[in-house]
Amino acid sequence: MTIAVLSDVATGAEDLSIWPASTERLPHGGLAVGGVSLTEIAERFETPVYVLDEGEVRGRCRTYREAFPGADVHYAAKAFLSRAMVRWVQEEGLGLDVCSAGELELAVTAGFPPERIVLHGNAKSPRDLEAALRLGVGRIVIDGPSEIARIAAAVGPEGHQKVMVRVVPGVSAGGHDKIRTGTEDQKFGLSLTDGGAQHAVARILGQPQLELTGLHCHIGSQITDVKPYLVALRRMVGLMARIRDTHGIVLPELDMGGGHGIAYRPGEPALELTALARRLRAELVEGCGAARLTVPRLLIEPGRAVVGPAGVALYRVLAVKHTGERVFVAVDGGMSDNPRPALYGVRYAPRLIGRHSTAGPRTATVVGRHCEAGDILAADVELPDDIHPGDLLAVPVAGAYQLSMASGYNLVGRPAVIAVHEGAARVLVRRETLEDFRNRDIGA
Repeated sequence: MTIAVLSDVATGAEDLSIWPASTERLPHGGLAVGGVSLTEIAERFETPVYVLDEGEVRGRCRTYREAFPGADVHYAAKAFLSRAMVRWVQEEGLGLDVCSAGELELAVTAGFPPERIVLHGNAKSPRDLEAALRLGVGRIVIDGPSEIARIAAAVGPEGHQKVMVRVVPGVSAGGHDKIRTGTEDQKFGLSLTDGGAQHAVARILGQPQLELTGLHCHIGSQITDVKPYLVALRRMVGLMARIRDTHGIVLPELDMGGGHGIAYRPGEPALELTALARRLRAELVEGCGAARLTVPRLLIEPGRAVVGPAGVALYRVLAVKHTGERVFVAVDGGMSDNPRPALYGVRYAPRLIGRHSTAGPRTATVVGRHCEAGDILAADVELPDDIHPGDLLAVPVAGAYQLSMASGYNLVGRPAVIAVHEGAARVLVRRETLEDFRNRDIGA
């Protein structure tokens, strides 16, 4: 496919800063990602549809590997998972962290080495643990005291399983209350301050079939400042020193989780990865030196920062409604394919594509098609004043926590995922259809 690209100088490419690096301007208001016209994707595969730039995903995986040499980088599968994503992550040298038997089995059946997988979850089901042990998962992160006996019993007296302990370090960080996981007032982990983490460590060490390889913490999501990670790391190193003093063991691994923030709109802050890597490593070496600890192997778990900026969502405008001073632009998707704005107020920057408008800007709210007043995809955004039904809207930074959190609300069906790379487009995940809903409904 041949694409005529307009001059960046003539058009001003600064507003494409949050788009995949492969994004190119086309004549007549079009955009291409991965060498493929987004308008052509919408026409060929219908809307709503998700576009995922394979080259952007792979590039971000490599950036993490280069920023954290000597560390284990595990992609957080909950952000988005498919068989192709599993292959890309594996080929780029990353591990995986998963949160369910479903994610685990998809990864392993797609060929991912189970020993490079970490299983998380605050309430692991019997099926989760059975799958983890049957498939030989590399680490199970213990999130609560009851899991210790359950895992030990499932492993059996002759078995062996490597585990970690998820610690709550008492650090508040993250873009919204609902995604802050480093404090005492949420469901994850074992407390550092009340002795819960230390007690769990002692119990695990009393189970010979469980091998405690290290500590884990995850302080939140969409974090754009390095400082909370440094505070958490100091507290984790302090706990590792106390474990050494109490039990005589030096834990070889420290997992600092993920939550690395990205920009969803031009001008928003993002976590500086090189600064994080440099300062984490310096803090780890300094802290371990002061405590006379062997420096543990560092693990990190980015998800959103790997796949989020690689995705673009495409919607067709169905209606434009003027209500008083408000303008509502309704599209053919909504909270069934992206519940994040309704859940915790995420803000996006949709863009008209496929035609060049000479109209002035107008503040509008992009809403979905669902029977909820809260079905809003983008509130108070600038769109051309002549936007009308049939227009295409493209929403960048749509790769993470959208399709993975999608639902069957109103039986609309979840969108397809289309991979683009070097001028070619292919279906990764097909569109959910009415037949899919009918096949699941077996009652009479």
